[in-house]
This record gives sequence, C-alpha cells and structure tokens, in this order.
Amino acid sequence: MAIQNLFWGLAQPFTGMIADRFGPVRVMATGTLLYLAGLVFMAYATTPLGLTLGAGVVIGIALSCTTFGVVYGALSRVVPIERRSWAMGLAGAVGGLGQFVMVPLSQELQHWFGWPAALILFGIAIAALAPTARTLSDQRSQEPILATAQPTQSMGEAIQEAFRHRGFWLLNAGFLACGFQLAFIASHLPAYLFDRGLSPRDGVAGLAIIALTNIGGTYAFGSWGGMYRRKHLLAGLYLARTAAIAMFMLVPLSPASVYVFCAVMGFLWLGTAPLTNGLVSGVFGVRYITTLFGFVFFGHQLGGFLGVWLGGLVYDKTHSYSIIWTASMCLGLIAAALHLLIDDQPVTRPLQLREAT
Repeated sequence: MAIQNLFWGLAQPFTGMIADRFGPVRVMATGTLLYLAGLVFMAYATTPLGLTLGAGVVIGIALSCTTFGVVYGALSRVVPIERRSWAMGLAGAVGGLGQFVMVPLSQELQHWFGWPAALILFGIAIAALAPTARTLSDQRSQEPILATAQPTQSMGEAIQEAFRHRGFWLLNAGFLACGFQLAFIASHLPAYLFDRGLSPRDGVAGLAIIALTNIGGTYAFGSWGGMYRRKHLLAGLYLARTAAIAMFMLVPLSPASVYVFCAVMGFLWLGTAPLTNGLVSGVFGVRYITTLFGFVFFGHQLGGFLGVWLGGLVYDKTHSYSIIWTASMCLGLIAAALHLLIDDQPVTRPLQLREAT
C-alpha cells in the first residue's frame, strides 16, 4: 500500500500533463488497461517483487489515470462554473458508492473462485469500462479572463506561476496531512483494533462504515464548495477530523465507539478532494487544472506513503500506535491553520500583458 500511494502520487502530475495536452479520454482508457495488467501481475505473482510491481507500481500508475485527479479535471471543463463544485461532489460520491459495493463483492468472489481468479475477473470488469471514457469531451467551459489561463500561456508558464504562488505550497502541505490521516487509518485501523482486543470483524465493519458515510460526505462538501469559501470549509474539515480522533482516543474503546468514529471520519473522508480541486481551479483557472492538481495530489500521496510506512515502523518499534494517532491530530491542526493563510483570490493575469510577452 505504501508503494502504491507513492507511485500514484509520483505519476499524477505527469498523467495530468498528458490529460491537459491530449484530453482525458486516452488517459483514462489507458489507466483501465494498466489496472487490468496490475491485477494480472498480482494474480500470478510468486515473489514479493512481483507483488510489489503489480499492486504497487502498475496499479499505482493506473490509479493516477483513472481517479479524481483526471476525472475532476475533465468535469471542470464541461460543467458550468456555478455547478462545478456540486458536480465534483457528485462524482466523488459515486466513486465512494463503487468502493462500498466492491469490497463485499470482492470477498464473495474470493470465497467462490479464489483470490487469483477474483483478481482476473475484477480486471476484466474494469477494462470493460474503458470505452465509457469517451463520454468525456474536451470542451472548455467559459470563465472570466482573470480566473483562467489564456491560450497564450504555456503549460510550463502555468506551472511556474503556481510554484511562485505561496498558497499553492500551503495547499500542498495541507493535503499532505490529509493523505497521512486517511492512509494510516485505512491501513492500520483493523490492526489497531485487534491489538486492543476487538475482533477482526469490527475492523472490517469500521472500514465499511467509512466507505458508506464517505458517499454523503463527499457529496455534501462538494455542494457546500459552491456556496462557501473552500479554504474555510477545508480548515473546518481538518479541525473536525482532529476532534474526532481526539474523542476516539479519550473514550473507552468498544465496537460502538469504533462505529461512531468511523461514521464521522467517513463523512469527513474525501470531502477534501472536490474542495481542493475547486480551490486550485478558482485561483489558477481550468486550462491546466489536471496538471496543477496533480502536483498538489503528489503531496497527498506523499503523506499517504508516510502514514502507511510510519504506522508500521512505529508499531514495530513501540508496539503501539499512540505516536501516530498523536501525529495525525497535530497534522490536522497544522493543516487547518495553513488553509486559513491561503490567498484564494484568482491570480491577476491581464490578457494585454500576456499577449505582450
């Protein structure tokens, strides 16, 4: 999982560049085929290296082609600006619904056919979705001149402009905290609960609850992003996560406390994605949104890598997850403060000056 998060993040800026240059259709179609290849690698892997290549490297790259980094960029171009945040929230909710459905389905397939055959069946089903990518056009939405990259701005200039913007790096740092929290909980929560005396079923049920409540949370935050300032929503979301983790650490551990915690965390789970993407497009425009969000998402996945890796490392050294839970709370507070410092006004990019250069 740590390798998958890392390669997903490393590949995201480059798949974003390709999507902005050639459109999202080819990228998403290629991603589905890579996903099939990665699952085949996993099914027939006989060594740790083979499993790492399949599940970590190939599927990590495939995810950079098929998940919200590319999907949100495509939506930003075809959906009017006043409904864009709602559309991204809806897309995220549909993705969350797919996750919720596929987890129990995968368990049933493994029960009946064994895990190698189940992986192959999943790969075939995913590859069959490749033609659906053609429903995404490369139509550009109309936006005010000051809030969008002009045709005369190159991709390199857009990247340089973003890299010179203080808020871009604040957003990167905040999104790193998000990735750390989510990857740690998704990877280590079942082990933490088992270590504290609860059953493995409680861990599985908790993750299922997260997947379920994430559907409503992503849709809600996406919708709210069209009504309120996104940086304030993001700061509030990170504070709410920190409070939820703190309460989870303070109350006596029981199945009930686990389910309540997972319900709250699930609602706060991926609401960051449409808000962060919307913040990037609101400041820099949509012309190179997939590329710029790809760089921000690298920060998220770097945090995810650290959350998975450090969670295991710290537990091996201390036989406790307390340090990582505390780190998650501290990162949540830092992320909230950083988002409040972001200048979320559209960059000033007069057409006359751009044409003159």
